[in-house]
Parts: sequence; structure tokens; C-alpha cells
Amino acid sequence: MALTDDKKSKPARPPPSANRERGGWLAKIAPGVRKLVTRRETPDNLWVKCPDTGEMIYRADLEAALWVTPASRHMRIRPSLRFAYTFDGGRCKGVALPKTPDDPLGFTYGKSYRESLAAARKATGETDAMALAEGEIGGVPTVVLVQDFAFMGGSLGAAAGEAFLAAVDEAVKRKSPLVVFTASGGARMQEGALSLMQLARTTAAIQRLRRAHLPYVVVLTDPTAGGVTASYAMLGDVHLAEPAALIGFAGRRVIEETIRETLPAGFQTAEFQVEHGMVDRVVARKELPSVLGSILRTLMMGRARLAAA
Repeated sequence: MALTDDKKSKPARPPPSANRERGGWLAKIAPGVRKLVTRRETPDNLWVKCPDTGEMIYRADLEAALWVTPASRHMRIRPSLRFAYTFDGGRCKGVALPKTPDDPLGFTYGKSYRESLAAARKATGETDAMALAEGEIGGVPTVVLVQDFAFMGGSLGAAAGEAFLAAVDEAVKRKSPLVVFTASGGARMQEGALSLMQLARTTAAIQRLRRAHLPYVVVLTDPTAGGVTASYAMLGDVHLAEPAALIGFAGRRVIEETIRETLPAGFQTAEFQVEHGMVDRVVARKELPSVLGSILRTLMMGRARLAAA
């Protein structure tokens, strides 16, 4: 009984503190060491899925391959990467673009056009779908305009039209060739007729390059469609395209329903367009700088000879 009473009289063991440091033997010999090491979180974008094969690709490997998958799928890239991959040593200088009214028509389609612009600007960090820079490609001073599909599908509106005109002005001022990378679903419906006017304005601007005897080279990337295809995308001196890029005006389904015929396999791909004379050459992304450099040197050589004649 005495033994039982002694056990009952012992004070209860206090519950473990919620703030008690864990860590086993390491915590005993080096108290507080766990506080010095932060837990590393796995990034959400560490792996990227290939759209063609479904293969999960380590992001660092994809970046090293210029965002081209093992299946040769050329992923869409933003203007900053396009400039880095195209200019010699990735060195270039950005050119400021003119400002345009945000919503000249006060357009609303469930939500206001201003809200859509604000969301696109927040998501991309850009003011619109065009980015302009100048630098050297293969040693040739060049002006490069890049269309950003991430900004409202690269749609062509007044701001994009003004950017194209600014690129032409810059090329004429510097007596340099103009290279345009297209990526667009077409005209921006929220700007109505103002968007359609850009087809005529950009077409007219290209004539300034012609009069100045300056090369105009177009690189068609995935996708290039609609009003962009119907204007400046198809008016280059030379047309290059990235592999498997979709290039066309209307979509495949719309065409098939209109003509009531089944279109051939690979219709509207870059390779199909080369076979039918709409594109001069399909060029892999890693080869674009050297191919562009060769073309620009050749065309500028002809301009120099013309000036000397």
C-alpha cells in the first residue's frame, strides 16, 4: 500500500511544450541549430510538360535548350528571351514605344476592355503586345521588333500598329535592316475598325523601307494568323519560320466548314508553307542568329553596292 501511495503522490509529468525544439541528438549537442537552416520549398515550375509528348522536362534543361523540347517543339517565348537568343552575345538596347489611348471605343464584352488590358499588363509586365530593340546580328546593326503572344494573344491593335511604325522609323534613322518576329492570333476585336486600320498602316510603312533600300525580314513563329498574316507578316524580303509554327489566316475548322472539304495533313504548318512557296525556309531556333546574320550581311552588301553605283 505504501508503494502504491508513493506512486499516486508523484507529480504528473508535464505535457510536452508546443515550443519544444525537436531535432534529436543534433539539437542536444547544438541547441538552436535548426533555426539556422531554412526549409527549401520545391518551385511549382521546376518541371515543364511537353505539349506534344506529355513528357515532363526539367526546366533548367529546357532553358539550356532555348525552350526547345526533345521532341523539337519550339515553345513560345517572351520578347526578353527572343532578344537574348537573337542579338550577338544577347546584347541589345531597348527602344521606347509611343503611347496610345487605352480604350478609344469604350468597348465592353462582359467586362470592360480596360480591365482586360490591366490584367494583361499585370500578368506580362508589358504595356502591349510589341517590344522593340536594336543591336547587332552577325555583326550587322539591326532593329528587331518582337510580338508577344502572352499579351492578349499578340493581337494587333493601335498600340501594336504604332510600335511597328516606330520600328520602321528607327530602322530608317539608323539605316539598318528591320527584323520582325510575328506571333499573333490576328486583329484585336476590342478596337474594331481602328484595329483593321493597322493592316493598311503597317503595309504602307513597309514601303518606306523599300524606298530606303533597307532589308525587311520576317520570322514567323507559332502562331501567326488573321490580320497579321494578311499584312506585314507576308510582306518581307525573306520569310523564315520556326519548325511546326502554325501559319495561316482562318482556322482549319472554319475553312473545312466553308469549302466542305477535308484539308491535307500538316495544313498551315511552317513545313507545309515552305512546300507551297509561302515561306522561304524553316530554321531551328538555335540556328536563327547565324542564318539571319548571313541574310542581313548579303542584303546590306547589295545596298552598299547600289549606293556606290
